[in-house]
Amino acid sequence: MTSKGNKNKDRLSWWQTVKSVGAAFFGVQSTNNHQQDFNKGKPIQFIIVGLLAVFLFIMSLVIAVSLVMPNN
Repeated sequence: MTSKGNKNKDRLSWWQTVKSVGAAFFGVQSTNNHQQDFNKGKPIQFIIVGLLAVFLFIMSLVIAVSLVMPNN
């Protein structure tokens, strides 16, 4: 029988999810971490962190382009 504390240890923390999404975003995710994500991760955590990462990436591109392009 598993206790609630052990069940939480079997799940990825938000910080582990952020690190995993970052590694996957740049294509450097190891096979062990990839398997751990599928075994211990919640899909909703990866969806939220992934959408946030894409939003931040797009905003950084918008800011970079607005700094380079002259204003008319």
